[in-house]
Amino acid sequence: MTPELLFLFFPSEQGGGGGMTIFFVQMLAIVAIFYFLIIRPKVQQDKKHREKLATIKRGDRIVSVGGIIGEVVHLKDDQITLKSGESRLVIQRDRVADILSDTEGESKS
Repeated sequence: MTPELLFLFFPSEQGGGGGMTIFFVQMLAIVAIFYFLIIRPKVQQDKKHREKLATIKRGDRIVSVGGIIGEVVHLKDDQITLKSGESRLVIQRDRVADILSDTEGESKS
């Protein structure tokens, strides 16, 4: 940290009213740190997940949030019908955790 920035984090020796300014600068720095380290990455991750969900098509193998692995047999607006084993399940589109490629699905079978 450069010496020019140190005055922002330590109170001044003078008896002036600069204490509130320093406090607001510190709070702004904390908010910026939280935004760039916590909030922004989560928003980007959610955006990528929504884009991935939009690419689901018939025949894809997917994993639901509950851990059910199945093949997509029917798509509706926000519902997906899966064939898993001998049963068919209807799940919400936003409850898909991952889309497996064909090579992953075949190697696990």
